[in-house]
Formats: sequence, structure tokens, C-alpha cells
Amino acid sequence: QVQLVESGGGLVQPGGSLRLSCAASINIFSLYIMGWYRQAPGKQRELVAVITSGGSINYVDSVKGRFTISRDNAKSTLYLHMNSLKPEDTAVYYCNAHSYFGSEHYWGLGTQVTVSS
Repeated sequence: QVQLVESGGGLVQPGGSLRLSCAASINIFSLYIMGWYRQAPGKQRELVAVITSGGSINYVDSVKGRFTISRDNAKSTLYLHMNSLKPEDTAVYYCNAHSYFGSEHYWGLGTQVTVSS
């Protein structure tokens, strides 16, 4: 079974930075599209960024220019570098994996990011 474990969340001041990591226990990591989602209190879960094995990337408009998604296929690890953080970025951030050969989405348990002064 696919296992995803996020880390790196925490409390940061507005304008600060954090790096989230997602360690994936996946047979062949390069066969999965990886993404970061987030869910703020009272709001629906939204896609933050997605990256394919070949490096194609998409971001939600609100984080463009501030967040950078990356992956290390050799380490089966997904990253999200978050800069210039805003209070609106406060949410639980979830790692997601989607196989090229299936319709299933796999989720981690999430890591809390709180941006507050």
C-alpha cells in the first residue's frame, strides 16, 4: 500500500519561509504525479501545486512566485518550499500521489502550517 508522511509544518511569521517534505513509500515513485493540497478551517481542500515525473509544474494562482514544488525521485520525496508566507496560507497541507496507471489518489495525514504575527 502507498504510504505518504508529511513533515516540516509549524508556526511562522508573515513573510517567513518553511519547507515541507513528503516521504513516499511507493514501489516506483517516478510513475506517480505528486501534489500538495491544503485545507483551511471552514474551507474546501484545494490543490496548491502539482509536479509530474518529468518536471511539469502547476500552481494555484495565490501561491505563484512564492511557493516552489520539487521532487527527488531517487529519494522518493516531494518538497514544497514556501516563501513570503501570508496569514491566508494557514492550513493543513497534504501530500498527494496519483499513479499514471490508475485513478486512485493517495493521501498523507497532513502537516499544520500556521502563519501569524
